[in-house]
Amino acid sequence: MLRLPRNHGVSYARNRGFELSRGAFIAFLDSDDLWLPEKSNRQLAFMRSRPDLLISQTDEIWIRNGKRVNPCQHHLKPSGSIFAECLPLCVVSPSAVMMRRRFFAAVGLFDETLPACEDYDLWLRTACRYPIELLPEKLLTKFGGHSDQLSHTIPALDRYRIKALIKLLHRHQLTSLQKEQTLTTLQKKSKIYLKGCRKRGRLQEVEKLEKFLAEL
Repeated sequence: MLRLPRNHGVSYARNRGFELSRGAFIAFLDSDDLWLPEKSNRQLAFMRSRPDLLISQTDEIWIRNGKRVNPCQHHLKPSGSIFAECLPLCVVSPSAVMMRRRFFAAVGLFDETLPACEDYDLWLRTACRYPIELLPEKLLTKFGGHSDQLSHTIPALDRYRIKALIKLLHRHQLTSLQKEQTLTTLQKKSKIYLKGCRKRGRLQEVEKLEKFLAEL
């Protein structure tokens, strides 16, 4: 077990774990999730049957406030070339994925400057170039509704999604369609976020983001 000297955030912990690992395949398990006993073997077999595949994820069971719930239609996990589906919301679960070791050389590590939405950022960087296949078996249980989740403790999560979208436009070669889709999502998320900033008097943030959007 690796014990870090202090809490540097989830991206730092995952990146250090990967750097110290030695296996050909990498998987993550968040503290509020639970793998079913057969997940590793089933997903390993799936990945080995597709030697070209860099990353896959499994389906999952949702538990909210102690009760099993069914995900809404827009939360159902897609498979394959899923860039468009990754833009509105995070449709890939860190605890559900398995990657080949060379995945991080191709895509890069988790962004340690993002205190939240670091997974959204990584999946966008992945899906614009590579397929993310789904093993359609519910091999993960996700527990939600508790007060210490990041979605409850970090305000204005769209701030970090917007940063991820801006970074994607600046640093990655997108197809013309991907760029158009990214700009459309950025405009939608920015409109909602700017409304909240104006309401709370964060006018400098409004001015900065509006200037950037005007230059696109």
